[in-house]
Amino acid sequence: MNPSLSGNNPLAKLSGRGLLIGAPWFWMGVFFLLPFLFIIKLSLSEAALMQPPYLPFIREIEDGLVTLVVNFGNYSLLFEDPLYWKALLSSIEIAAIATLVTLLIGYPMAYAIAKAPKAWRLPLLMLIILPFWTSFLIRVYAWIGILKTNGILNDALLGLGLIDQPLEILYTPTAVYIGIVYSYLPFMILPLYATLIRLDDTLLEAAADLGCPPWKQFLTVTLPLSLPGIIAGSMLVFIPVMGEFVIPDLLGGPNTLMIGKLMWTEFFNNKDWPLASALAAVLLVVLIIPFVLWQHFEKRLEMRQ
Repeated sequence: MNPSLSGNNPLAKLSGRGLLIGAPWFWMGVFFLLPFLFIIKLSLSEAALMQPPYLPFIREIEDGLVTLVVNFGNYSLLFEDPLYWKALLSSIEIAAIATLVTLLIGYPMAYAIAKAPKAWRLPLLMLIILPFWTSFLIRVYAWIGILKTNGILNDALLGLGLIDQPLEILYTPTAVYIGIVYSYLPFMILPLYATLIRLDDTLLEAAADLGCPPWKQFLTVTLPLSLPGIIAGSMLVFIPVMGEFVIPDLLGGPNTLMIGKLMWTEFFNNKDWPLASALAAVLLVVLIIPFVLWQHFEKRLEMRQ
């Protein structure tokens, strides 16, 4: 029998293993590293009134000579102009508060689904996922009709006699938080549910046998064991909210300052692609920090176990 056709061929095993390991790296290289390198290259260019609106790195000068021009002015402008720092800090604040509110709402919901009878879990999860079947843009537009002065919410509150005049909610930070929490709540609930459903109930039974009240069982057993789900859900909410553009633009109005809106303005209104690319590069570096912290936490958790 030809050894090359044998299932014990080490070469075949090696190539199969290499393909299995290399596929994710190839995916990351093509869809993450190459675009990121292009963004870095673009951020080091100079804006120009041309198509595309930036000057190339390698330029031809007189007598057929060429020169390499690298521009760091876009990054220095980000550090010098307070507008960009305020946008970054405002984005971090909005993302952090929205993530906390999403966690406070999503944790009880995920816990209730995990503790529900098995026959009810799938329908409840379907209700959580159901909004994804509708366009994200349409769902955000729907909140305009709900939150505006003569919208559904104000009409209901006026009809119930809870308020005397319509509330100004639309085009305020409150509307932005409502839109973000509503849109990203499933990203918090699903990781939490996946963690809570795997918890060993015998640990809670043992704590109860030792005289531990329900609230203390939650704080000493359930909450610590659900930390991986809390961190995963928080990252799934915090990271995309940092670059959010649609919700602040539609619900927050022109006074809402977020870095995603600034990138949109620089790209499409000001046609300053290099500056917008520098903003995107800085945002990516900022977003890598919580990911690195999560990896550090996960390694420490594995060492304790």
